[in-house]
Amino acid sequence: QELPETVLLKFFRPENTPVPARPTPEQLSNLIKTSLHYPESFNHSFNQKSLCLVPVTLLLSNCSQAVVDVMIDLRHKPTSSEALEIHGSFTWLGQTQYKLQLQGQEVYSLQLKACFVHTGVYNLGTPRVFAKLVDQVTLFETSQQNSMPALIIINNI
Repeated sequence: QELPETVLLKFFRPENTPVPARPTPEQLSNLIKTSLHYPESFNHSFNQKSLCLVPVTLLLSNCSQAVVDVMIDLRHKPTSSEALEIHGSFTWLGQTQYKLQLQGQEVYSLQLKACFVHTGVYNLGTPRVFAKLVDQVTLFETSQQNSMPALIIINNI
């Protein structure tokens, strides 16, 4: 009986095989784009009702193809006294932290309520958004770049 002919196997690996690169900190800080939707000005009778509630929509857009864990923190307050002098202070009503997961390219709409006790100009751009790739083994989410100030004028009628 003849033995079957043995063939040597050769394995080829092209030299320019892309190795999955770790995202840069800049890429990680741009996973989620946020935008706030609210009226530019809001009329309220503080004489009739001391609290002025304004509906605000926080739109979160996943800019990547990957699944992303997102954490939203509404407890952040501007620390500089200058910011308080110009814009005054307001409060977000209801839940102060949200954790959600966005699929690749998903857009998510979060309904919020801002509460004001005085007339004035306020900056609604206080929510802090953190994100990380779902398959990324990190203890900390990366802070997402904040957009421009989101100013609203509260008028007394």
